[in-house]
Amino acid sequence: MSLLVLPGPVRRAHDAVRHKAALQLRDRVAGTEATRRADSIWGKTGERWFGPDDPIWRVHLDASMFVAGIRALMLQSLHPLAMAGVDQHSNYRQDPWGRLQLTSNFISTTTFGTIPDAQRLLARVRGIHRRVHGDYEGVPYRADDPHLLAWVHAAEADSFLTCFREFGGGHLTAAEADEYVAQIGFVSGQLGFEDVPTSVAQLQETLEAFRPELRGTPQARSAAHFIAWQPPLSLAARPAYLSLVAGAVGTLPPYARQMLGFRTPPGAAPVLRVFGSAGAAGVRWMLSDPRIQADRRVNQAAEAVDHPRQ
Repeated sequence: MSLLVLPGPVRRAHDAVRHKAALQLRDRVAGTEATRRADSIWGKTGERWFGPDDPIWRVHLDASMFVAGIRALMLQSLHPLAMAGVDQHSNYRQDPWGRLQLTSNFISTTTFGTIPDAQRLLARVRGIHRRVHGDYEGVPYRADDPHLLAWVHAAEADSFLTCFREFGGGHLTAAEADEYVAQIGFVSGQLGFEDVPTSVAQLQETLEAFRPELRGTPQARSAAHFIAWQPPLSLAARPAYLSLVAGAVGTLPPYARQMLGFRTPPGAAPVLRVFGSAGAAGVRWMLSDPRIQADRRVNQAAEAVDHPRQ
């Protein structure tokens, strides 16, 4: 039944429920300064690396990113040294929303923000990476190690693209998917690694090349358990969140599910993806709230878009 024919009181009740849910979601993802952040990203004029017609805008604006972020964290954790850096230098258990907000701000600023703002943020992240180092089982690691950066990027790019194709509200052609891989690689490559994949085929080759290094360490399994079963959410919000987790697990490669200890019976992955589709649809409904749409001033930002990368 179309919302356009709902009786007035029902429609108003629907809009009120959606508005409340949308603001709660926005505050979780963008923080209490969501409006200020939106102003700094969408409200500024100036050249941008990407525009509304670029695949990276379409993917990163989509509700499927809420599934993709969970999937990316799980997949990234399978590299023991990358996971050690997070486990030893991050407070993700004490402040998971703070970590999410930092990640959200990075993706939003480098995708939709002006070039000077994106460059400043990238420089800040490079500085943080230089200070993160340690060892795991006697093997030293550095967060600015080009090899580890390549893994983190590949897992992230694959997750974002996979979940958009599975749960997204749009479609990418094969050429657009390649362009997306090149665009997200343009950003991540500025963090300090070379041979960035520029096509889906190259991305898959990169992921496959890392397979011998991946393990389901106790730290990785603990992180996956925390993400899946211990989110700092009310009991009322957990079913919706679990649908996103189901979508993330259902799109992981079988080897990743096994390494992380998800005992899914044969044929379970398609069922999990159905739940993921429902979860993404719920987020898409929340993102359609006028307040959220007002924050995402796509048309205003689009007026100042150029493509200096080319």
